[in-house]
Amino acid sequence: MAITTAKAIRFHKTGGPEVLVLEELQVADPGPGQVRVRNHAVGLNYIDTYHRSGLYTVELPSGIGQEGAGVVEAVGPGVTAVKAGDRVAYATQPLGAYADVRLMPPERLVKLPDGIPFEQGAAMMLQGMTAEYLLRRTYPVKQGETILFHAAAGGVGLIACQWAKALGATVIGTVGSDAKAALARAHGCDHVIVYTRENFVERLREITGGAGVPVVYDSVGKDTFMSSLDCLQPRGLMVVFGASSGKVPPLDVNVLQQKGSLFLTRPTLVTYNAKREDLVASANALFDMVLSGKVKIEVNQRYPLKDAAQAHRDLESRKTTGSTILIP
Repeated sequence: MAITTAKAIRFHKTGGPEVLVLEELQVADPGPGQVRVRNHAVGLNYIDTYHRSGLYTVELPSGIGQEGAGVVEAVGPGVTAVKAGDRVAYATQPLGAYADVRLMPPERLVKLPDGIPFEQGAAMMLQGMTAEYLLRRTYPVKQGETILFHAAAGGVGLIACQWAKALGATVIGTVGSDAKAALARAHGCDHVIVYTRENFVERLREITGGAGVPVVYDSVGKDTFMSSLDCLQPRGLMVVFGASSGKVPPLDVNVLQQKGSLFLTRPTLVTYNAKREDLVASANALFDMVLSGKVKIEVNQRYPLKDAAQAHRDLESRKTTGSTILIP
């Protein structure tokens, strides 16, 4: 059996970015139900910081990262979904995308269209398929509706604002600075609220003539949750899909009744794309939006793989916008 040496970022204890270390690993030839992928680019996502910090529990020592794009180098016995030489992308567990070479289950890979470069592919899969399930399956956004999307200049936010605009929605977004406001506007945001100096509930009520919105998409969590409930129409849906400011505290469900018979959900991409057919449909919907030009994917930050710790520092200190990739 041939052995390939891989460079990978791993962590042996949870903590800050400093726990991330570059290691050399031995990667065997793929066995039954495995393929070996050589990553050309790796996606950086906020969920990576949750795994590293211990907010989400993983078995240690662990690799890190869920998203990448590259070429299939070899396939194990019985694999038919992909073949050597195929361009592929993924956004899924098992963790370990921060590597130049890795083994993957073929059923979690999708073929990357020739019209989408590796860097763009690695930058868009997790964030883009998140936008897809949020806007098309968690709450199917309809033409003429107004929605609120927090962190509108983030990776998911920039994609989601463009996608929602293509669906015919009016998009209200929140951001933390004027520079991010300009970025959000350039990507489909109709109304941008700079939450560091504006009360986003008051501004949203002004924008909607007091009506509120049918859905709020919130990846910020603790800092925005309670106020976001006040942005909803009666029977509106609160979608919490992240916690960049910390986890939402325990909730008295009577609050939902008091604020207008509200709905609350905490969805994940893992659940929505657990079935292969859902994964493929989600990826194809994303590819169609990108290839049509309705959604543009911009890689705003690039780091060498060895600088993953610095990439995490910049992400957590909100220095990044849009999509970020690591280059093996």
